[in-house]
Amino acid sequence: MSTPARPQSLADLEALVAALKARGIVTEEELAARQAQTDRASPEIGARMVARAWTDPAYRALLLSDGAAAAEAMGVSMAGAPPLGVLEDTAGRHHVIVCTLCSCYPRAVLGYPPHWYKSFAYRARVVREPRAVLAEWGTTLPDNVEVRVVDSTADYRWMVLPLRPAGTEGWSEEQLMALVTRDVLVGVALPVPPRAAAAE
Repeated sequence: MSTPARPQSLADLEALVAALKARGIVTEEELAARQAQTDRASPEIGARMVARAWTDPAYRALLLSDGAAAAEAMGVSMAGAPPLGVLEDTAGRHHVIVCTLCSCYPRAVLGYPPHWYKSFAYRARVVREPRAVLAEWGTTLPDNVEVRVVDSTADYRWMVLPLRPAGTEGWSEEQLMALVTRDVLVGVALPVPPRAAAAE
């Protein structure tokens, strides 16, 4: 009985890794460390970055000017990762992130992308009808708020710095972090304080 052939893409990847190791460009230890870093990454990292930006003006300025440097300042290695841009929501503009070609995503600060982010339906529809897609998440924005859809690519990744909810003055970083979910960080949801959520 013959062994099923491995997918060509997997075979190609294994051949590339073997060639890099043979030339001394990368070691098994470096690969393992990189994989461990990727596995540790989660939306909590992005949430902590947002919470700090909400409370620290100097960090906010760094986050908006150089997202990768801001991540490094929080102890996140961005070595080998594409540049990270951070889009600031305002009272008149809301950002939504998509990768129209595949599933480019800032994994170092958000972890693995959710299945819906990679789906053709999301990638196609959010560009054509962003308000309708947002409404399906329960996110309804006033008509005077511009919805800007931004394409994440292999060369540049994005995340959102949402507006800080009113009524959160004096909150701790941990309390603020709890408002910032993965969906908030890609712009399909808004940070909602528990009291406001309970009243809805």
